[in-house]
Amino acid sequence: MTGKVPPDALSDLLAATGTTDPAVAVGPAYGEDAAAIDLGDRTLVVATDPLSLAADAVGRLAVHVACNDVAASGADPRWLTNTVLVPDDDPDRLETIAEQVDAAAAEVGAAVVGGHTETVPALERPLLSMTALGTTDRFLSTGGASPGDRLLLTKGAGIEATAILATDFREECADAGVPAETLESAARFLEAVSVVPDAAAVRGVATAAHDPTEGGVAGALVELATASDTVLEVERERVPVRPETRACCDALGVDPLRAFGSGALLAAVPEDRVDDALDALDAVGVSAAGIGSVREPGAGPDGEPAGTLLLDGEAIREPPRDELYRLWE
Repeated sequence: MTGKVPPDALSDLLAATGTTDPAVAVGPAYGEDAAAIDLGDRTLVVATDPLSLAADAVGRLAVHVACNDVAASGADPRWLTNTVLVPDDDPDRLETIAEQVDAAAAEVGAAVVGGHTETVPALERPLLSMTALGTTDRFLSTGGASPGDRLLLTKGAGIEATAILATDFREECADAGVPAETLESAARFLEAVSVVPDAAAVRGVATAAHDPTEGGVAGALVELATASDTVLEVERERVPVRPETRACCDALGVDPLRAFGSGALLAAVPEDRVDDALDALDAVGVSAAGIGSVREPGAGPDGEPAGTLLLDGEAIREPPRDELYRLWE
């Protein structure tokens, strides 16, 4: 089945891939999207992600998804390497992908420094694996959230999913009644999938940050709760959802909180620094909303364990499968 490896299976894999290198400050772990390598006076942050299903903008999305993970970890993305595989009957796609990668890299101030390219007969659509690197003097992990922190979400849920629905599934949305002008606006959400400015604005006050991707905001919340050994309480109505997202998702029966979420940054912030974070985001033109809070596990009436998301009181302990997969399938 398409999608991320389930947490239990991933834990088994991670148990066999540990490292004894003392320079690795943060290595492979569930919920952690980037590694931290101690260089002495700085920390090298490394993140990698694949893109295979969003065919129309695969190069652009691949850059931003990888760079978002580096930015959410407290670093400025500076270098990129990518592996590009395309069907052997579509070699012209390489030029389009290269142009998309180059333009997106320029937007975030990163340089493509290497990679690998080939054609593969077995592929039906392009496959990219992008690695982003950057340095920081304060690594921000997914697992840093503490009880009492407040949860902020920038921009809105399902931004990446909205762009995909308005491009790869444009005809289906139109047939379901989404107006052409709404689809045009939704397709431009591709321009909003970077969280590099969002992360730079809050990294000085946040205790943890995470980039919602597959599984959307709900998936990111479960991952953050698990990585930080906490319970998260969130109210659905407080999660911002843009009108275009609502229209496209409603048309195809997709929950915007459970669909690809690049473009939003989830951050845990101490209660007394929330206003500072919101002011910093506003100063760079990024909207944000408080969507919930972090609490101790076992403290609620039902004694919820660590790694639980309480979404309107519903306990969610497994990351949801992204709802766009059924459309591709």
